[in-house]
Amino acid sequence: MTNLSYSPKVLEHFRNPHNFGSISNADAVGEVGNLTCGDVMKLYLKISKNSEGKEFIEDVKFETLGCAAAIATSSVVTDLAKNKTLEDALKIGNQDVIKALDNLPVVKIHCSLLAADALTEAIYSYYQKTAQSIPDYLEKKHQQNLVCHREKAIK
Repeated sequence: MTNLSYSPKVLEHFRNPHNFGSISNADAVGEVGNLTCGDVMKLYLKISKNSEGKEFIEDVKFETLGCAAAIATSSVVTDLAKNKTLEDALKIGNQDVIKALDNLPVVKIHCSLLAADALTEAIYSYYQKTAQSIPDYLEKKHQQNLVCHREKAIK
């Protein structure tokens, strides 16, 4: 894979993105962006409870303004998160996104970070909106996202 070549899975998710769009009555929305490259991702979640009473992602959609990799990573993160409990969805990281896409060019790795961050921010938003206690690890991820995106805005 050269610096600018995409795997067939990346191209498939770019050309035919899964779960594209918005959810009008979303339970949570997470939005992240990278001012350096201009990518902006918005992830919408519809949360329900499973038979065990655990909250899970019943539906997830995205709107992304960005390059092919940004759209593909947004698409695949929705596939990875759908029907997962919130706890399991929070375990999805950028390496999971990259693996699901059969790799990304090195110069596009930041897109996988944005996709994972958008999911984290949507779940964080849900916990805030529903006045639930935010786990320490989620608060830490949220603070890291704020710092990371702020630093990129300054550069």
